[in-house]
Amino acid sequence: MSNLLDLIVAGLATGAIYALVAVGFTLLWQTSQTINFAQGEFVMLPAFLMLAVMHLGAPFWLAVLVGIALSALLLGLAFKMLLVDPMLRHGVLPLAIATMALAIGIKEVVKQFFSAEASPFPSIVPVGDVSILGRAISLQSLGVLAVAILAVVGLTTLLNRTSLGHQMQAAAQNPTVARIIGVPVERMILLTFLINAVLVALASVLITPIYLAKFSSGEVLGQAAFIAAIVGGFNQVRGAIAGGLLIGVVDNLAAAYVSTQYRAAVPMLLLILMILFRPQGLLGRAEERTV
Repeated sequence: MSNLLDLIVAGLATGAIYALVAVGFTLLWQTSQTINFAQGEFVMLPAFLMLAVMHLGAPFWLAVLVGIALSALLLGLAFKMLLVDPMLRHGVLPLAIATMALAIGIKEVVKQFFSAEASPFPSIVPVGDVSILGRAISLQSLGVLAVAILAVVGLTTLLNRTSLGHQMQAAAQNPTVARIIGVPVERMILLTFLINAVLVALASVLITPIYLAKFSSGEVLGQAAFIAAIVGGFNQVRGAIAGGLLIGVVDNLAAAYVSTQYRAAVPMLLLILMILFRPQGLLGRAEERTV
């Protein structure tokens, strides 16, 4: 139990990254009924884009800015225009299948053009430890947690305290009424896709120094974030945040006190229990639909 604080802090740091990705799941679902099963690969790809820019001689900070801009262009604008818009008119299921195919395609492209081997990635947080309550806590974990919290606070402030955020929420809750009162619904939906692209790029910058840049890293991350979104409440941003933090801590504690071999089964068990006893999630709201 002596390293419990270390495990909780590291779990919160990982969970904060899950939360960023899970918020993207939630935003896309709320605004456009889009379930993006390539979300994990969307986190993996920006790291390789940034590495490619650095290989051209650019400094790390410039590579990060270019990577975020390319993510917004490719994973936000192009994803919506070239895949979501054409497929969504055929229903949610064809779109979900299309995003699964996109996930496979992204992995194969990265594997082909970069490498199947894991590559190191610079960290935006200094390496080292700091003493808290007599325990040495990783600066990287604290830095990742702090940056992720700032991003989440910034996003929730945008959604709840600004006119733009209110328009986004109106477009998500009732697009027809939103159009009647003058809200540019299509523009708000596009903005949501761009926000998701920036969130996954930020998550990529935070998590890749820890787990390295690997073409297969998106599988685990996407699955964890999807579980977090469901556990927290798929129709609530705050639920996605809570679910991400919970899954991060539970996963870390399971690896330490249960088994590293079965750590992936613990979040799945939590998901099953949540679906059985509280299908709307921890902070989600129940929705009724007439069939």
